[in-house]
Amino acid sequence: MKKALILAFIFVFSYLTSLKMLSTMLRLLYKVYVWLFFVPVFLFLTLITALSVIIGCLLGGRKIFAYYPGMIWSRLTCYLALCPITIKGRENIKKGQPYIFVANHQGAFDIFLIYGFLGVPVKWFMKAGIGKIPFVGAACKAAGFVFLDSSSTKSATKSIVESESLLRNGASLIIFPEGSRTYDGKMIRFKRGAFQMAVNQNIPIIPITLNGPFDVMPIDTLNLQCHRMEMVIHPQIDIDSDDLQELADQTRETIASALWEKYK
Repeated sequence: MKKALILAFIFVFSYLTSLKMLSTMLRLLYKVYVWLFFVPVFLFLTLITALSVIIGCLLGGRKIFAYYPGMIWSRLTCYLALCPITIKGRENIKKGQPYIFVANHQGAFDIFLIYGFLGVPVKWFMKAGIGKIPFVGAACKAAGFVFLDSSSTKSATKSIVESESLLRNGASLIIFPEGSRTYDGKMIRFKRGAFQMAVNQNIPIIPITLNGPFDVMPIDTLNLQCHRMEMVIHPQIDIDSDDLQELADQTRETIASALWEKYK
């Protein structure tokens, strides 16, 4: 009996050790894959996508080139990162209806997950710093995206006016009301800009819950991790009140309801 227990212990220990070694080996292989294959291909695709958007929009094809090249680029980026994707709730989006999509901001892959898999053309409300990225900034400007310049009240107001003009013309906007990526995967305080625009233009809000991008690429690293990602598209929130705090709280609670437990 004693001998059998010792053999069982040795077997379990060997099995667990082999699993740990296999996990370490897979992480190492993934890291090699990322830097030798993913990064060069991603940079090439980014350049091609940016040039396609710039040229296509300049030639008068903004309706097509402001969305489809970026959508394809985003999908390919997720696929190349080998991240399994789950999308829920696309049926909550009515085609032809403009929305303000409001999402939690977990990491850099939020953009690829939303742009690649939301399924409808959108305009981005983004930080002014993105406009300084070579080719990417020019492509975003050509596509008609809005850059938030918070250097002064006048500049910030101009960004809001541009966004509301897009909404009046039937476009939908994507906004991260936290303003910056989370440092621990959990949501931080929502700013009111998105909700002020929704009230001003009487545009419904669709909350979006993102799970997983924090694990793929958090704010403080350039290293990727292969991890499952999920996007949950919630039913729209109609603008029945001009109470911005109430609207922000309702949206935040809806997003939080579908967060994975470790992000709550």
